[in-house]
Amino acid sequence: MTIKDVAERSGVSVSTVSRVLNDHPDVSDAVRTRVLEAVRELHYVPNNSARDLVRPQSDAIGLVVRGVGNPFFSAVIRAVEEAVSRAGYTMVLHQINTEDNELLAAASLARAKKLRGLILLGGCFDYTPEQTAALDIPFVCCSFTNSFGSLKKTAYSSVSIDDEAEACRAVEMLIREGHRKIAVLLDSTCDHSISELRYRGYRRALERAGIPLDRSLVAESGDFDMAAAYKGTCRLLERTRDFTALFVISDSMAVAAMKALRDGGLRIPEDCSIIAIDGIDMSNYTVPTLTTLIQPQAAMGAEAVRILLDMVEDRAGNRHVRVDTTLRLGGSVRSLN
Repeated sequence: MTIKDVAERSGVSVSTVSRVLNDHPDVSDAVRTRVLEAVRELHYVPNNSARDLVRPQSDAIGLVVRGVGNPFFSAVIRAVEEAVSRAGYTMVLHQINTEDNELLAAASLARAKKLRGLILLGGCFDYTPEQTAALDIPFVCCSFTNSFGSLKKTAYSSVSIDDEAEACRAVEMLIREGHRKIAVLLDSTCDHSISELRYRGYRRALERAGIPLDRSLVAESGDFDMAAAYKGTCRLLERTRDFTALFVISDSMAVAAMKALRDGGLRIPEDCSIIAIDGIDMSNYTVPTLTTLIQPQAAMGAEAVRILLDMVEDRAGNRHVRVDTTLRLGGSVRSLN
C-alpha cells in the first residue's frame, strides 16, 4: 500500500495525508480521523527512509505496550525505562489497545523514530516470518513468547514465565490442599495466547491427579478485563455451585471474581478458595489477600533490556529466558485435608 492509496480511501490529497502522518496541526479533527482510519484499514506503514537519511543515529529504544489498561504492565514499564536510561539510551513508549496490531505499530514507530531496538510488551503468541518481516531491528517479546507461531527461535528473543507449567503448579497447590472440584476462570480455552496456555496447565494438573475434566466448571469470560471476569464468574455460579476452589488465570480477573463470589453469597475461603497468577499490587489489598504466583515484573523488564542491548551493541544474538514465579500465600485458600 502507498500513501496514494490512503489518500484515495480517505478522499483527501496526498499532501493532507502527509500532514496527518507528520502530526501537523493544520488539519481538522474530522479529516485526521478519516485519514487515520484509512491507514488502519489498509495496514499502511509510512515510508520514512528519505527523511531518515538526514537524521543522525538514534539512541532510542522502543517499547510497544499492547493492552493499555493492564495493571500487570506498570512495574515492567518502570523497569524497562530505568534500565534503558542507565544504559545511556532513550525509551520511546507507545501504547495500543488489545485489538490493535502491535507489529504494525512497532514497524511504524521504528521507522518514525529510527529506533535501535524494540521491546514488545503483551503481544500475540502466533507470529509468522511474514508478519515480522517489516521489523528490521532487534526485538524482544516481554511477558510472552511465540508458542503458537512459526517463527524460528533464532529470529526473535523473549522473556516470560512458563505459562502452562505455572498454571499447573497453581492448580496442584489446590489439589494438595484437598480440593477436587476446581473451577477455572479464563478468557478463552482456545485463544492461542496466555489463556489457552494456562488452561492447558489447569488440565494437566487435573489429569496428573486423576480428576476428570468437568466442562461445567470451565468459565470463559471472553475478555481479560475485570467487568468481563465478574460477569463470567456470575455465569459460572448460575450454572453450578458444585466447586470448592477457583483457579483464575490473572490477578485482576481474580479480584473481580472475588467480588462476584461474595455478591453470590459465597465466603472466601470458607465456601470457595481462589488462586491466581501475576502478583500485581492491587491483589495484595483484597480481603482476604489473594494467594497468587508472583511474576518478577521488574526482573523481566530489566532482562528484556539486557537481551536487547546485547543485540544492539553486537555482544550476543537472540536468546530466550524463562523466569520463575514466587508463591505468595494470602488468605484466599483453605485446606480441606
